[in-house]
Amino acid sequence: MAPKWRDLADRFAEQIKSGQLPPGAQLPQIRELVEAGEGSKETVHKAFKALEAEGLVTSTRGRGTVVRPRAALKRLGIARYDKAKWRDGDEVAFIADRVASGRAYKRNEQTQTVSRIEADSLVAEGLGVPVGSEVYARARLVKEGVQPTHTLTSYYRPEHVEGTRIVDPTPGPAGRGGGYRVLYDAGYEIDHMREALFARVPTTDEVQLLQLPAGEPVVELHRTTYTADGTVVEFAVGVHAASRFAWEYDFKVPDSAQNTKGQE
Repeated sequence: MAPKWRDLADRFAEQIKSGQLPPGAQLPQIRELVEAGEGSKETVHKAFKALEAEGLVTSTRGRGTVVRPRAALKRLGIARYDKAKWRDGDEVAFIADRVASGRAYKRNEQTQTVSRIEADSLVAEGLGVPVGSEVYARARLVKEGVQPTHTLTSYYRPEHVEGTRIVDPTPGPAGRGGGYRVLYDAGYEIDHMREALFARVPTTDEVQLLQLPAGEPVVELHRTTYTADGTVVEFAVGVHAASRFAWEYDFKVPDSAQNTKGQE
């Protein structure tokens, strides 16, 4: 027989999943549930903690326990890097995601710090430079309103970005069109990129920075950006709150057999 806190958590979970308790709805206060005979303060607290760990609710001081929003922000795959967006317009990647999701945005919802650092093994491998080489790190925190959604740190070789807007720490994208437009204007037009994704448990610092609820994993992104001749012009590491994004990719299905026939 399930413990009483589990039974209470399951009943709330069913109401949330059925829509009876919609996103943003506030659950009763612990005191109210205790007075209604749902169990002791400890029992109700355990039930709420279980719901939080399962990603169904969030608990904050002042607001109590509320049902989490289910409408994730679209994180576009290939389409977010469309050259027409940043080369001919001003729709940098995080803004492209907001537009595709029908969500509002402000350019200053991206803040950043820029520093010159020594490349560790991950960054050195990503940029194709020796460990310990000096590189630029452009670290951004992106928010939707007041809620952080992800961090993204781009690393560059100094000879590619020295003296450009990329090394300007002013909040917001690096001018019209963002970093890719800066590289384009400097003669480094991006041609292709590789992205690797994996989920993991967040660090203590990431929990605080991204304001993550208990049990929330993060999705780490590694992005390597190349010019047509294979020069790496950016290596980036992003950390995304898992429940705040829906990753979406649209691409042509390859046929390697056809490519082989064409070479015969």
